[in-house]
Amino acid sequence: MREEIGSTLQMSSDLTNAILTNQPAFGLNLAEPTLARFEKYYQLLLEHNPILHLIGPMSTNEFAVRHILESLTLLRYFEKNARFADVGSGGGLPAIPCLLARDDLMAVLIESKEKKSKFLQSAVEELGIANRVQVATRQFQEVEPAGCQFVTCRALDRFTEKLDRLLKWSMKRQILLFGGPSIREALKRHKASFNETLMPLSDQRYLFAVQQDRTYLTSKSYSRSRR
Repeated sequence: MREEIGSTLQMSSDLTNAILTNQPAFGLNLAEPTLARFEKYYQLLLEHNPILHLIGPMSTNEFAVRHILESLTLLRYFEKNARFADVGSGGGLPAIPCLLARDDLMAVLIESKEKKSKFLQSAVEELGIANRVQVATRQFQEVEPAGCQFVTCRALDRFTEKLDRLLKWSMKRQILLFGGPSIREALKRHKASFNETLMPLSDQRYLFAVQQDRTYLTSKSYSRSRR
């Protein structure tokens, strides 16, 4: 019977052990200070999760793989001092793990739900990254992501319905989307040009990298790559 995420904090070693066990599949070798940051972030999520429902029920190992390590697959796209806008940030995924792993990154966390937005503001302050993060409590269409070179999105209500608006709003920025086959089909319907990478240790979760030149308006081509 799997260990469920609840209001009781896990032993601090559990998450670190899970990350260390699974990180080779992602080509990562995370330093101890970074692992300690992830522990603190995990505890903040667990503390607020019973009321805010920031993450679904899962084991510590699943959290390490799906929420920490999968989020860090974005890092290969971010050049030094990159700034990105995370749409529908919720509990801070995938943005906060990336910000904790790389001190040079900056982000705008866009979350329209006020309670979750307040959690994000509190979390970035407690994690010591508030000087690199702006939290916007608005719909993404109402936010001007000035200075952002990238747009990320992992969980958005009615994701496929809002995809066209998200693509247009992103303009020429590189768009990095997490999702499954339904996102692929939606991208194809909108004639987006994209690459997809299957997440390690998964058979249905992908990272879709949408080209930033807005060729989705005319292009029918797309390519796939799997690790």
